[in-house]
Amino acid sequence: MFKNEGLPGKILDSKQIYKGPIFTLSQQKIKTPDGLTIDRDVILHGSTVTILAFTPNQHVLLNTEYRVGVNAESLSLPAGLINEGETPLQAAKRELIEKTGYQTTKTEIMTTSTVSAGFSTEKVTLILAQIEPQKTESQHFDSDEFVNSQLIRYSHLKQLIAQGRIRSSQAIAAVGYYEMFCKNK
Repeated sequence: MFKNEGLPGKILDSKQIYKGPIFTLSQQKIKTPDGLTIDRDVILHGSTVTILAFTPNQHVLLNTEYRVGVNAESLSLPAGLINEGETPLQAAKRELIEKTGYQTTKTEIMTTSTVSAGFSTEKVTLILAQIEPQKTESQHFDSDEFVNSQLIRYSHLKQLIAQGRIRSSQAIAAVGYYEMFCKNK
């Protein structure tokens, strides 16, 4: 239906500019499916998960965590990197335990989205999860993170988004996707 949809470009040249613990910056020369030759800087970043986790009584998990990109504590849904060899569902279960202490009783993939396809390879899988508030474990943070988690009413989560207090595009996308395609299943 759409010309060239999904066709990859041909990477003619790639030069690594920076390699860090989370991402690599690469300068690339690419021949696009439309026949253009372009130069682009690309952030090579691993895939991640964002989890919309419900209790049986319609409460959801909300985290606050320092985020360097906005230099502030930010409200968001639980999220994290998918480790090598993990599926998105395995990563979601691990991330929930590590960051919140909650175990999932059910998980499913809602969808996968791109973060900023104009310059990043990062993809986010949005996960819908069920948790039992009585079943918790100890949190296991990475050495450079600290996360505060709490259960709030789902309606309050939507209010926080409407008020602009939750700005995470992944959290907003997860709630929007849930509302449009999962809520009334």
